[in-house]
Amino acid sequence: MKLTCFAMHDEPPLLRPAPATRDWMDGTPQAYAYRCLPLNIANAHGWEILCRTGFTAHWDGGAGKDAIAITPDPGTVAPAISHFGSGVLTFHIEALFRTEPGWSLYAQGPVNAPKDGIAPLTGIIETDWAPYSFTMNWKFTAPGRVARFVAGEPFCAIFPVRRRMLEDVEPEIRSIKDDPELERRFQEWSSGRMRFNAELAQPGSPAQAEKWQKSYYLGLLPDGTQADPDHLIKLRPPGFADKR
Repeated sequence: MKLTCFAMHDEPPLLRPAPATRDWMDGTPQAYAYRCLPLNIANAHGWEILCRTGFTAHWDGGAGKDAIAITPDPGTVAPAISHFGSGVLTFHIEALFRTEPGWSLYAQGPVNAPKDGIAPLTGIIETDWAPYSFTMNWKFTAPGRVARFVAGEPFCAIFPVRRRMLEDVEPEIRSIKDDPELERRFQEWSSGRMRFNAELAQPGSPAQAEKWQKSYYLGLLPDGTQADPDHLIKLRPPGFADKR
């Protein structure tokens, strides 16, 4: 599937495959946050657009555009403006993205990267037909907050989604007893987890040596058999090839 970024100017947006690492995850004891495979895969799910320059923004709580004061780093121009008011900080993306027919582009903040005082807003754009650019917006969480973006910091994450896919989903709630095999495997895992957590408190136990259970990480069922040959441990989206 093709995902094309049509640059409006000589310099295209700074794009990179989303990395699996996060500073806050590096800082957890023994980097234990990386043991959570769903976090790792989500971190790397798509591409990020980076700030060319750094700046600081302050919201005084007002609804007008002038309620956000933006201070660019010396000698630079800030990549964001106050466009909508109401504490919304806006990044213009100087490009048009194109997806294949039936696909839209999901645009949000960097995944699993919380930022103090300001939160990213999420949008879905029909990039298979629209000749329009879009903006990435962040909302201050309270008056008086200051947000700092540094050069090279991601401010937007994107990935394609199939349009109308959710309309084809048939959600339902059932008892786990309706699937005896699933219930058996869950009970096997649940009992094993309780034993493992109890053994973690015992000095010199196998659980202490193992540190954490790796069944999901390795794509294994509770009995140790492989669950799915398509199981992902790493996700590495390709970079954008420059075809200009």
